[in-house]
Amino acid sequence: MPDSSSPPTRTRARAPLSARLRPASFGGRPTGERLERIRRSPQYRDGAFRNARPVRMSGPFEMLPMLRDMLRRADRLRRAPAGRLPLAKPAAVTGGPPASGLRVTWLGHASVLVEIDGRRVLFDPVWGERCSPFSFAGPRRLHPVPAELSELGPLDAVVISHDHYDHLDMPAIRALIATDAVFAVPLGVGAHLERWGVPAARLAELDWHESADVAGLTLTATPGQHFCGRGLRDRWQTLWASWVVAGPEHRVYHSGDTGYFPGFAEIGERHGPFDATMIQIGAYSSEYWPDIHMTPEEGVRAHLDLSGGEPGGVLLPIHWGTFNLALHPWEEPVERTVREAGATEVTVAVPRPGESFEPATGLPLDPWWEAFAVRSAARRSAPDPSLNARPADG
Repeated sequence: MPDSSSPPTRTRARAPLSARLRPASFGGRPTGERLERIRRSPQYRDGAFRNARPVRMSGPFEMLPMLRDMLRRADRLRRAPAGRLPLAKPAAVTGGPPASGLRVTWLGHASVLVEIDGRRVLFDPVWGERCSPFSFAGPRRLHPVPAELSELGPLDAVVISHDHYDHLDMPAIRALIATDAVFAVPLGVGAHLERWGVPAARLAELDWHESADVAGLTLTATPGQHFCGRGLRDRWQTLWASWVVAGPEHRVYHSGDTGYFPGFAEIGERHGPFDATMIQIGAYSSEYWPDIHMTPEEGVRAHLDLSGGEPGGVLLPIHWGTFNLALHPWEEPVERTVREAGATEVTVAVPRPGESFEPATGLPLDPWWEAFAVRSAARRSAPDPSLNARPADG
């Protein structure tokens, strides 16, 4: 007879075959209480997360002309830098804490390290060679990472804006489990991180307008206008977000990926003013996806909205320079941003990948990218004088 004093043996239920066959890089699918919470979200309607207003994206009939445009040789050459980019070593690696209490380091694309009021927050860490579910295909990095994750030192929070591969990188997340950081993610994205080994107790999984207190900072998920999905059948099943990080003395904003929408002014009114904003200004297309990524001019306008309509704080352009994700020339996003910032008196910082700056004590203003731009023959013969405009120094 069995020993009644021993606990019964439990057989672990096997995951469905579809889940077991799903590549790890695709992440997990929300189930159980997480799925129920998603269904209760005001952003989840008719079986999917929705933007506040309809968005236009490329359909199947636009794929052929888009592919033709992407393969045009002359334009393709202009979508990469002409040479090895000048990287900087982050001050977080080479020096002590920021004297002003706030230091921002652009690590390429949307990856930014923010040292704020004695705490350290890493946004959208992507360290892989490709932003893709596969190691052999997909957009390849245009410059090396400025520093290894292990060099960045201790982290208090890792913040993820959404689950696209150029913002959520499985190898980076797995490496960051070894830190003590809390992972702040939009609703549903926690399923990916749990599948990759992040303990549920270290997840702050938030809907729009929800906040979490982490190490004396307040992290708030705020609205954006985008979409989501890592696999073939899970589009619109996780949420996307912009983020506000507020400390006792300083506040910063990270846009993630978003089209321009009226919500920026409300975010600024609720959570501003901001010492620095990190705004997506690259990978736009007015023809193929006009509503889910901002143009540089829209990015500057978003910064102004976040500032109450008047120039305030420092704008850091992000989401450009590291991966070829659109049809525009490699240098165009930053050049247009600098031009528009000058016209609107917005203070903009233009660091090299890995370069750190303290908004209160000095900004990187050198137009370093100009030496790496592949100019068309027409532009070489008739240069645009406005391209030499310098960022406003505030």
